[in-house]
Amino acid sequence: MIVIGKPRVTALALAGLVIGMVGLSYAAVPLYDLFCRATGYGGTTNVATETPSQISDREMKVRFNADVNRDLPWRFRPVQNSVTVRVGQPALIFYRVENTSDQPIVGTATYNVTPLTVGEYFSKMDCFCFTEQVLQPGESVELPVSFFVDPSILDDPQMDKINTLTLSYTFFEVNEPGSDHVSSPKRSNSSMVN
Repeated sequence: MIVIGKPRVTALALAGLVIGMVGLSYAAVPLYDLFCRATGYGGTTNVATETPSQISDREMKVRFNADVNRDLPWRFRPVQNSVTVRVGQPALIFYRVENTSDQPIVGTATYNVTPLTVGEYFSKMDCFCFTEQVLQPGESVELPVSFFVDPSILDDPQMDKINTLTLSYTFFEVNEPGSDHVSSPKRSNSSMVN
């Protein structure tokens, strides 16, 4: 029988803790996405596979916000600051992102909708969020977001006075040492910017 001393057990436990923490840090974005989708926390939106069959006369102003983590040398902004849509009407907008550094960088974006109570009525058909975006030095691209405000908002009396909502994205750098990224940003061919 092998007897392991207390210092060795403590060292193994601490090593296991460090390995677990590193693993969780790499899984933070997917875990945050999963948590938000399961709980609706933080203005999480719905993901839709088809557009509504009816479009209401009620209009909603959708504003767009773009932020970048201070450690990521990218410029990021919406192509247009806002759009007015009718409830149930599909819309397509773009965000522009540029790598201002002299090296390839991988980034990923998180999102939310405010007011937070409106998130459940905001449905995205297509989005670049939680997808790794690889930008070469100086590269600039436009990333699409297609969405609609779900007609079920009309059935919620607490939403009657809400006519404006904001879709916000924040880009973070993805640090994966020793990894070769071959994927490219999710974008439409017509949206390439030089």
